[in-house]
Amino acid sequence: MKFRVILLVVATSSLVLVSFLVPLALVLRTVAADRAISTATSQAQNLAPLVTTLSVSQLRLTVDQMNAENSTSPVTVFLPGGTALGKPAPRSDSVKLAARGSSFPAATAGGVEVLVAVQGLPAGTAVIRTFVPEQVLRHGVTRAWVLLGGLGLGLLALSVAVADQLARTLVRPIAALARASDRLATGDLSARATVAGPPEVRRASAGLNRLALRIGELLAHERETVADLSHRLRTPLTALRIDAESLRDSSEMTQLLADVDAVERTVNEIIREARRPTGEGSGVLCDASLVITERAAFWQPLAEDQDRPMTVEVVAGPVPVRASREDLAACADILLENVFSHTPEGLAFAVRLSRRAGGGAWLVVADDGPGFPEEDPTQRGLSSGGSTGLGLDIACRIAEASGGTLTIGRSPSGGGSVTVGLGPPTRAPDGGRRHRRARERLQRRGRDGGDPGRWDEDGTPWSLLGSSRIDP
Repeated sequence: MKFRVILLVVATSSLVLVSFLVPLALVLRTVAADRAISTATSQAQNLAPLVTTLSVSQLRLTVDQMNAENSTSPVTVFLPGGTALGKPAPRSDSVKLAARGSSFPAATAGGVEVLVAVQGLPAGTAVIRTFVPEQVLRHGVTRAWVLLGGLGLGLLALSVAVADQLARTLVRPIAALARASDRLATGDLSARATVAGPPEVRRASAGLNRLALRIGELLAHERETVADLSHRLRTPLTALRIDAESLRDSSEMTQLLADVDAVERTVNEIIREARRPTGEGSGVLCDASLVITERAAFWQPLAEDQDRPMTVEVVAGPVPVRASREDLAACADILLENVFSHTPEGLAFAVRLSRRAGGGAWLVVADDGPGFPEEDPTQRGLSSGGSTGLGLDIACRIAEASGGTLTIGRSPSGGGSVTVGLGPPTRAPDGGRRHRRARERLQRRGRDGGDPGRWDEDGTPWSLLGSSRIDP
């Protein structure tokens, strides 16, 4: 925009300068020529009285003296008898015409000749010819044109400088407005545009600021509503905990209390997530291999209860991805829950995690079921299995938020397959240390007679860390 404003001012200024300087240059050339002709005419008219009063010899000396003093415009006197005094010159048709009693300037080769007729001589009319060469007619014109050109360039440079300052006053607030818009588009609701510049730009900046404020208020209200609704779940959970503690079977009570604790942790996490300021955590990351290992261990007992062959393949070492631990766990749970909910019992499924070539990871959940329907199963609210239709949409949004994708396809056996691409993080997680700590605790518990089927303190399943089907 700045370049266009400057270009517009330069074009306008150029047109104005051309329309002003070109006629002025032509006028200066005409004035210079008229001045030279007027000088030559005055010189000839001053000599006219001498032609009628002086003798031929005296007149010759006078003309030679004039030519010596002014060599640029030589003078020639044509007497009636055919005698020519002064600078030799041809008796042209213009001279012959002037001999009839006319005085006038006439253009000739190399300049202009000024002819003055002198009457009153006994033998007839004499003609005084003053020749004005071309360089005399143009004397000072070139210098004047150079000055005019320099003046025009100076005015043009001044207009460019003024246009640059004017463009800056226009572009700066617009650029600030664009930067604020970009920050809002990335989720930074604290971004505000500077209200400055022309009235239209100030109105746009103020409108964007009001829009950002309104969006923040709506999101805050929505988050508080979600937090309040989630908080209401604590009351039935408390009642469920009381009922569980009243059970006589200690194993069932322990199992039920563990399930209640898990639901309470989920509710607390929902409340914390809902109250988290918008835009926070945009740079979160986690170790995908650790999270997928944990979630596979969580669903493995259910797979064994339903006689489902379960294959888990996790690439070795930390696999950092640009997603939070909670989001990736939720994504994996959604994909695995779909397998258990929409495929018959006894059908096999597989969970595979591998590295992407450009960083990040590929998470594939494939089953031997009937596959997905023809319509897009990731469309929000659309479900052919009687569910809410939100699961795959949530998983898709988690993948896209990490800079990846979610793809629906067919497994090698003809069943359904979901491939989630997870983007690489901007910093390296400490998943490697967690893997090492998990391995050390596993070895220590094994030496001390610990139960390898229990969960470790940081959530790492011992049974899967020691399983041959998982490459930790």
